[in-house]
Amino acid sequence: MLKETLQRAALEAGRLIKERFHSTYRIDHKEGINNLVTEVDHASEKLIMDTIRAEFPDHFILSEETGEIVTDSTYKWIIDPIDGTINFANGIPLCCVSIGIEKDGKMILGAVYNPFLDEYFFAERRGGAHLNGRAIQVSTKTDVWRSCLVTGFPYSYLDRPNSPLDVFGRFIRKGVPVRRLGSAAIDLCWVAAGRFDGFYEHELQAWDSAAGFLMVVEAGGKVTDFGGRPYSPYQPHLVASNGLIHKGILDVIHDR
Repeated sequence: MLKETLQRAALEAGRLIKERFHSTYRIDHKEGINNLVTEVDHASEKLIMDTIRAEFPDHFILSEETGEIVTDSTYKWIIDPIDGTINFANGIPLCCVSIGIEKDGKMILGAVYNPFLDEYFFAERRGGAHLNGRAIQVSTKTDVWRSCLVTGFPYSYLDRPNSPLDVFGRFIRKGVPVRRLGSAAIDLCWVAAGRFDGFYEHELQAWDSAAGFLMVVEAGGKVTDFGGRPYSPYQPHLVASNGLIHKGILDVIHDR
């Protein structure tokens, strides 16, 4: 029932955001000049939360717009009702619904659905990662300088040492293609599917990465923080790769 509820919530929320894509809706601003939230984010979140509560009313929920709904349950649902809201609000069809499920502090299930490409990614702890029911695997490139990478930049930009622009510059000056799609969940899923060889980002929230990082791990990849330590979605820095170029990405991040 857990997997079925997860899939239903992700697919139905995805259909909702696709239906509302070209409609008129309210847009508000959160902290930061371009940190948007739309009424469609709220509608998607409500649909997801109502779907969860109908089957699992006692489960803990952490969602981007509502925050924490704390219970004593060992299960926690981590929800991004639209990952890529700026894309959505500007009519760019690179956005998705992202939902991860933790049990006893470990991610056990993840679902990411982009309704515009009709791509449903699903991962289960020790059960592999799948795209529309087909098993996926990370790429096999071994040279970071011949890889294709993806990254993202924070909304509140701080002028700090080793900033996202510094790291970005090191890669592109070597001729490495580094893309910026605007959705961390899609970035991670595309690493899992072998479309990108690696992804790094300086500042993420749990709802950005909870489902996607499990996708990469279950597709045979590696996910750590910037120190190379095991990744937790509750800290901001993430590096995800096919595993073969992981040290190379970390070396560039730290200018080694």
